[in-house]
Amino acid sequence: QVQLVESGGGLVQPGGSLRLSCAASLRTYSNYGMGWFRQAPGKEREFVAAITWSGTRTYNADSVKGRFTIFRDITKSTVYLQMNNLTPEDTAVYSCAADPTGRAPRDRADYKYWGQGTQVTVSS
Repeated sequence: QVQLVESGGGLVQPGGSLRLSCAASLRTYSNYGMGWFRQAPGKEREFVAAITWSGTRTYNADSVKGRFTIFRDITKSTVYLQMNNLTPEDTAVYSCAADPTGRAPRDRADYKYWGQGTQVTVSS
């Protein structure tokens, strides 16, 4: 059974940092592109960042460029999202997803497996 389990969310003050983790139980994890998405209350789920199967290419939403970094550890079957300089607008449930094609697209419809999500709240 495929599982993606996120962790690392919580409450942080504006300007603070958090690192999210997504541990995958995919048998061929190294073949998958991985993405992070977020959904704020009353809004649609939106793309945040993605990384290809090889880890050589990453993509970020304009709203997080220069602040968020996605990276992966193949040996641990884990993908991370380092979030710096957080603002209240970053408050959302963050979910990771796996793309079996390895491309790491921006469209959430292209992802086959999803985690349950972890809450990130940025507030003073």
